[in-house]
Amino acid sequence: MAVRGKVAVGVNGYGTIGRRVAWAAGLQPDMELVGVVKTKPDYAAAQAMSAGIPVYVPGEAEAERFRKAGLEVSGTIRDLLREVDVIVDATPDGVGATYSKLYREAGVKAIFQGGEEASVAQVSFSALCNYDEAVGKDSARVVSCNTTGLLRSICAINSAVGVRAVNAFLVRRAADMHEVKRGPINSVVLNPPRVPSHHAGDVRTVLPWLDITTAAVVVPTTLMHVHYVTMKLKGNASREEVLDALRSSPRVLVVSASKSGVEGTSQIIDAARHIRPRGDVPELVVFEESVLSKGDEVSFIQAVHQESIVVPENVDAIRALTGLSDGEQSVKLTNYALGIGKLPGLSF
Repeated sequence: MAVRGKVAVGVNGYGTIGRRVAWAAGLQPDMELVGVVKTKPDYAAAQAMSAGIPVYVPGEAEAERFRKAGLEVSGTIRDLLREVDVIVDATPDGVGATYSKLYREAGVKAIFQGGEEASVAQVSFSALCNYDEAVGKDSARVVSCNTTGLLRSICAINSAVGVRAVNAFLVRRAADMHEVKRGPINSVVLNPPRVPSHHAGDVRTVLPWLDITTAAVVVPTTLMHVHYVTMKLKGNASREEVLDALRSSPRVLVVSASKSGVEGTSQIIDAARHIRPRGDVPELVVFEESVLSKGDEVSFIQAVHQESIVVPENVDAIRALTGLSDGEQSVKLTNYALGIGKLPGLSF
């Protein structure tokens, strides 16, 4: 079990999100990473073991596969669940729901990802929007990367001015870096070919009162998503008031092209690559020069690093479910531990 006074955390799934959440939980002063679950004895499993992270498997068949590869596991997922207070499910889309009964039977609190249906958990979660709704719950679903990005800017501006309606056009990356079999190769694909896309409904799982419409396309890039967002406000707001609201949010990074030279996603990732682990950008990036305000309408362009933006939300969800701290304190702790805030060269 975890060190006295710390929450014991396990991570089921050690891919794009799971590896980052495991790393992030291990850095928190009030958490201890107990172990992770892997299904295949690949390079990620070997790297976890070399870093001293205990690796568990779904069952005996997988354990035998690991042994044949020369890797000794620490047990099965049932063994891990006996040692943790919270399990973060970072399995592929739709798989988490198949584990939910096992988590309940083990009596552990569970956090799922945005690829699951909202019904998998008691609450959909975004730390800066509805932290208090998750306090003390047995399960939470951290909404998807795109939804997290939308909620970051919506809630920042809603807190300062008030938001009545949102219309967002999402340009989505086609794949993460390791997903070698996904496309498109040479097309802009409507995803889905209807309006609204699923992102509007996902936002409303956190903000049910919001009038929001979204549309999305997929393009041949692996770096980041880009959104063009238009908001109808509850009152008039100047451009500077909108920028102040975004800059004041602890997980929004306003980037000026004229000061930084950044005009696209590749430059954001390149800047982060030299000073951040894995080149992660867990902040929502808003392009300063794109911000326009006319009376009660504001529009801007924002970018979402799909591999890392939900990581701090998972950490905060652990604290919310276990009652470790309030939302403001949790965000501060997480941001400090992960170095979220200033990104030299991009933030001024």
